[in-house]
Amino acid sequence: MQVVKSNQRVNTPDINITNNTFSMEDSGRGASYTVPCDDYVHVVEFSPFDSGSAALLAYGGNQYVVVGTCRFQEEDMEVEGVEFTTLRVFHHALRVDCLAWSPESRLDKLPQLIRFCTAAADRKVRLLTSDLQNQHEVKVMEGHTSYINHLVFEPTEGKQIASVSDDHTCRVWDLEGNETTTFRLRSPGVSVCWHPEDAFKLMVAEKKGTIRFYDLVTQQAILSLDCGQSPLMSADWCLSNTIKVGAVTGSDWVIWDITRSSYPQEKRPAHVERAGNFRWSRVNENLFSTTGCPGKISSQLLVHHLGHPQPVMIGSATVGAGLSWHRSLPLCVIGGDRKLSFWMTEM
Repeated sequence: MQVVKSNQRVNTPDINITNNTFSMEDSGRGASYTVPCDDYVHVVEFSPFDSGSAALLAYGGNQYVVVGTCRFQEEDMEVEGVEFTTLRVFHHALRVDCLAWSPESRLDKLPQLIRFCTAAADRKVRLLTSDLQNQHEVKVMEGHTSYINHLVFEPTEGKQIASVSDDHTCRVWDLEGNETTTFRLRSPGVSVCWHPEDAFKLMVAEKKGTIRFYDLVTQQAILSLDCGQSPLMSADWCLSNTIKVGAVTGSDWVIWDITRSSYPQEKRPAHVERAGNFRWSRVNENLFSTTGCPGKISSQLLVHHLGHPQPVMIGSATVGAGLSWHRSLPLCVIGGDRKLSFWMTEM
């Protein structure tokens, strides 16, 4: 078990949110904390579920997944900066492109259980389960015929997984690897989200700019949203207020109130070039983050608040992959070249 401690805490002031002369060329602020890694990080995910006293975090490199716990000084005064403890390194045959946590993952009960799923360029979903002792299992799920863009577990019991792909399908799997439902899409699927309390409601975002909500009982679409432009690169369902849906499309972010209209209620430019990721904060329904596509000028991390006309924080990382929010802190993480970078939002 490896413990990495970093006391880097950059107290750079946040961007002045009342200044309407905001420019995308602003240098932004450095990460609040960083944790070194041995390889380029292609995906990083906090577990969104309560799994014990410390937050579970997993990140994927070229042929492995590192699973560990994170503790921050904001939640534990004995920690200086951030403390990352590696629990296990899982071998992975290919580069990890997507990763999702199971709600069954827990460290505060015996036997401990770690369960997550991944996707890679071979178009297969892998379900990895470990007791962090001697029992380790990998199940491979085959069915997609093109690149898998996103994965999610059913959040109440974790007995199902949904995945979306460039093959114009959303597929639902059980934990034995059986494909139980397939939704035919009209363009590549880019994001999939499960309702936090209703196991029969699934949201699927398509690259052409349409988001549909499906009923898994009737296997029919029950609601659709329209961006009005494309490509839609990433979408997220606000789990603390499920009438809100957000996405990035082109270089803009867009927000819907699904009770009011199928067209966005708000839309603003976010990145100079194409935007890449959209994620809602888990502790504030008005807070969300976007990133540009890795390697682009606009690949900064931006944190937005619906009450402010400009980003409330600009992260200066210019290359990054993955984007995830802590389950109980206003803190998000992105991966990059041999490091994880964490930003605490001072709200």
